[in-house]
Amino acid sequence: MSEEKPSQAKLPPTSALDNPSTNEFGNWFEYLVRVQPHHTDYAGVVWHGSYIAWMEEARNECLRSIGIEFADLAAIGCDLPVVELSVRYHRSVQLGMAVMVKTRMAEVTGVRINWDYAIVSTDGQELYVTAKVTLVALDRDRGKIMRQLPPSFKDALTKISALNNN
Repeated sequence: MSEEKPSQAKLPPTSALDNPSTNEFGNWFEYLVRVQPHHTDYAGVVWHGSYIAWMEEARNECLRSIGIEFADLAAIGCDLPVVELSVRYHRSVQLGMAVMVKTRMAEVTGVRINWDYAIVSTDGQELYVTAKVTLVALDRDRGKIMRQLPPSFKDALTKISALNNN
């Protein structure tokens, strides 16, 4: 009687996030983070949700750097909820480490805004996380997706797109 070994379940291959080298992040907005105890689990390893919070902080700071305050968007009734998120964890970040969260607006299609992220070591030699996030412009009062971006916001995104393409 032959004894079959159970095959180990394997995840299907994905191309959702390639494994880019850290030197591909030259013209991206940079946001420095130092890992605090509340970012980690009991072993001092960064909790997976902390990375997502850092990415949102970096995106908001990137927008602020070109004159877009999230509070101003809220005041005109525009919200930007995340509708799609893809994250690849390459290696863990530990308590006390400093990392650079890099972000750039990848593309605007109608009211969909796609962002790319990379979390790397401060010297740029280690890649910890890569991610892609899609936001949509939502009319807060009606609770519906907007037909078009508010003009001032669209103009600012055009400006950020020009910076990314240089």
